[in-house]
Amino acid sequence: MRVELGTRTVETVAVYFERAQQDIIRRTLPQKAQTLEEALRDYEDTLRPDAESFGRTILADGAYVGDVWCYCIDKAEEPNAMLSYCVFETSCWGRGIASEAVALFLAEVRERYDLRTVGAFTYADNEASIRVLEKNGFSMAEEFCEDGKWSKYFQREL
Repeated sequence: MRVELGTRTVETVAVYFERAQQDIIRRTLPQKAQTLEEALRDYEDTLRPDAESFGRTILADGAYVGDVWCYCIDKAEEPNAMLSYCVFETSCWGRGIASEAVALFLAEVRERYDLRTVGAFTYADNEASIRVLEKNGFSMAEEFCEDGKWSKYFQREL
């Protein structure tokens, strides 16, 4: 399967928002935007020159199957950011698509923002997400409980 990154658009943001509402995804990935309007405003913010977030679409054999993005991009003395990703097309799960997309994305954002470190949070029981992070060189830095849900924080030096 050929994995590529594509450009986010208003249309892909709307598709992502709709597809990410699946219960199986909402249980494993907290959603910042609670409405399509919020998601579109967040997307518009990424287009500003001083944006603190940047994302790409995930394409598998040309089909749009998910998104990968960085947020809290800090270009200060020690440039860093947080990573998130979601393959919303459940038929694509377990095929290495997220792992490959994250690898492609990390190479792109490292060059684009000269990042030194990238962090990522995942729920402690999300074994698939943990595997994606570990395959991409992330190490667990912390485990914690928030609102009754155990989470893990991973970090990677670039």
